[in-house]
Amino acid sequence: MQTMALFTSDWNPLGKDIYYRKFELNSMFWTNDVDLKDFIITSAPFGGPIALIERKNWSRLGTNGNTSLKPNQFNIFIFSSLGSIISTIKWKGNELSLISWSNREDLLCIQDDGIVSVYDIYANLQNTFTLDQEIRDTKVLECKTFNGIHGTGIAVLTTSHRFFILNNISDPKIRRLAEVPGLTKSPQCWTIVASNSETIVLVAKDNELYSLNANAQSCQLITPAISAPFTAITEMSVSYDSSHISLLTDSGSLWMGRADNDLTHKYCEFDTKAKARPQQLLWCGNSAVVGLWKNILLVVGPDKDWLNYVVDQPVHMVEEIDGIRIIGNYMQEFLHKVSPVVVDIFGIGSIAPGALLLEANKEFQRHSHRADEYIRMIQERKEMETSVQQCIRAAGHEYGISTQKMLMRAASFGKCFVPHMESKPFVQMCQTLRILNAIRHHSIGIPLSWNQLEVLTVEVLIDRLILRRHFCLALRIASYLKMSEEKGAARVLGNWALLKVKQRVSDDERTARDIFNKLGYSSGVPYSEIADKAIDNGRTQLAIKLLDHELRSSQQVPLLLKLKQHRLALQRAIESGDTNLVHTRLSDRVFSLPQRAIESGDTNLVHTVIIRLREALSAGEFLMTIRDYPIAYSLYQKYCREEETEKLTDLYYQEDDFASEANSWLSRSLTSNNVTQKQSYLQSAYDSFKKSRNEFNASMIDENIRLNKYQIKLEEKFHRKYLSLSLHQTMKQLIIDKEYKLSEELKKEFKVGDRRYWWLKMTILAETAEFLELEKFSKIKKSPIGYEPFVDICLEHRNRYEAQKYLLKINEENKIKYYVKCGLLEDAAKFAFEAKDVEALDYVSSRCGPTNRLLADKITTMKNQLRLK
Repeated sequence: MQTMALFTSDWNPLGKDIYYRKFELNSMFWTNDVDLKDFIITSAPFGGPIALIERKNWSRLGTNGNTSLKPNQFNIFIFSSLGSIISTIKWKGNELSLISWSNREDLLCIQDDGIVSVYDIYANLQNTFTLDQEIRDTKVLECKTFNGIHGTGIAVLTTSHRFFILNNISDPKIRRLAEVPGLTKSPQCWTIVASNSETIVLVAKDNELYSLNANAQSCQLITPAISAPFTAITEMSVSYDSSHISLLTDSGSLWMGRADNDLTHKYCEFDTKAKARPQQLLWCGNSAVVGLWKNILLVVGPDKDWLNYVVDQPVHMVEEIDGIRIIGNYMQEFLHKVSPVVVDIFGIGSIAPGALLLEANKEFQRHSHRADEYIRMIQERKEMETSVQQCIRAAGHEYGISTQKMLMRAASFGKCFVPHMESKPFVQMCQTLRILNAIRHHSIGIPLSWNQLEVLTVEVLIDRLILRRHFCLALRIASYLKMSEEKGAARVLGNWALLKVKQRVSDDERTARDIFNKLGYSSGVPYSEIADKAIDNGRTQLAIKLLDHELRSSQQVPLLLKLKQHRLALQRAIESGDTNLVHTRLSDRVFSLPQRAIESGDTNLVHTVIIRLREALSAGEFLMTIRDYPIAYSLYQKYCREEETEKLTDLYYQEDDFASEANSWLSRSLTSNNVTQKQSYLQSAYDSFKKSRNEFNASMIDENIRLNKYQIKLEEKFHRKYLSLSLHQTMKQLIIDKEYKLSEELKKEFKVGDRRYWWLKMTILAETAEFLELEKFSKIKKSPIGYEPFVDICLEHRNRYEAQKYLLKINEENKIKYYVKCGLLEDAAKFAFEAKDVEALDYVSSRCGPTNRLLADKITTMKNQLRLK
């Protein structure tokens, strides 16, 4: 039990079975350089960095303690949580109203004109934005930062006594809150309650408390149940999770309760007997309120229990989720509530399962038989598994490595008596403790507790190690926990490479070599991202060398274009596909790509490079360049053929490919709707065909040009559409329009054959029922197609009368057949008898129906007569 007393020597009771302890985390490295009484200090939670400004640069505004910085040049010093100097910001801007840390450990410098400057821990300016024009006009009287579900927010009180709220500095959308009635001077105090659903600003005006709701744009008077008389609320504090609130009055009464809408749920009301305003009033986790008055640190619990500590040096308190970090000149301490599981194990006289297991392990190491007695006691109570779990959890809450080992050995000892106990919690705690001890070491200086790490997460911890440039430890943690490349090694190495690019400590060749030696091809880090950062930093040669290692052309080529390495970009784009399949084929003297070849490569990438190349170079240089790359040349032809046909024509002209040029002109004429332009394209096609010595195509184009001219005249004369019609269609339309002479002229002009013309005119006249004109036409001269077609076309249009007009002109060998067609069976039989053709008579007889019995008998008699002869 004497051993247990050693562990509880720094415990202080705050009610029944509740203890608080304050212990040293580390010594401060700034011991001889910093005296906190001379500085204004702000520190980030979760073991974050510290920012200091000399107090001599700080001026008092008003009578309520609000402060701002004088508009002169001064330094803002940034230290690690252990007091090691990191960087210095040489401030040259306007007056500062506040410096504070964001949840991403960025330093926010808020000026009195509403301009917010965001710096990283190395004093690099990350961002600047203005809160609002009204704030800029009226000036900032006081401002505060807070952390909510949306990120870090800013609340502002202007000199016109209006409140504004900004919920997320990453998305600076500010809202003006409702006015506080009768507020004509600075309030005694105010604070922000940022819950999951809403953001509320609590404002104390003398003895009145107002709630300003940012969502509802309302102002509500709240009356907390404070029994002690008072004239003003001088200080307010909200717990880290915004679930609890404390109010301190000018009479020294400390009210604690739940941070609900009307503050009706009170925990207790405690008389601090301190009339002065405290230097700081904070919540220690969710279980107590801590106030700092000069050299007294007062801790008050929700049941009016209290304890105090004497402070013999200037200190600054930082609120954490599970306690308070106390930063002093010489050391940094941590005040927190002792975990119940630790109380169970180390409490004096405790018989909790974990305490018994710890004693059993100690006796076992001494080779004492009493170890068996403790184990039997635990087993009889069937609490062996519980005892192991308690030791594991207690180890997580302890900072001393020897204590951690003692508890974990006890847990390992107890596991031997639980055959099927899951080992995962034990392994995870071992991993967590190794990580916590590594980051708490003075070389790293991030004093996180187990609870803080659980909230922060290992991924965010790795981000913060990267931010502090502890790449080796971050990489080891990622490897130790077997994290995915994306969340672990690749992220760490990628950030290391980006930092390497920013630092100009070596030449481009060596930097590229160092990066490749570290990353290789299997790290999962894209070289394109590093090269892009190199470009942003003006290191173009380094970017080119890095891009040589980028395996993905889709990422490599755009950056090469950004670097104006057009030829190299084109080469990489071409190599991105299966170049063995991509080849050119000569078809009608036009280069084209087989479909399979086009699909095999990243043609979009090649097209992108080609277009950029065309924009960057003159037309001649561009064509001379892509001629060196057959694949690109062919793809450019295909692109022009589909998208920019005029460019294709220029390309063929440049290559003296007259046949392809002529086809291109011809293709453009077919798609043109402008008559003059169409004629111009046809003339160009004619000239190109002549140059290529293709007389046939040239003559065809010449005829087309002449036809178009003729059609233009027709359109002007008849005011109807003739253009775009073929020669055949034009003659047909003229016949339909009864312009027979013009159709004849067109026939002669274009040397249309008689047979073709007679067939066309005969067909159109019959279709339009112009049989009289058809008869006239047949008598002009001897028909080159015969007269049988005239009979056929008339019969086709059911005009037997007109058909019979042409029977006498039909050739003798076809007369019987066509007389039958016209229904003149008797005349057909007569011609057959005269020709002494029995087979013809049989043919006519076969066409006789029931109504032609007399004719059939007559034909039979004719056949008998011919046989007798």
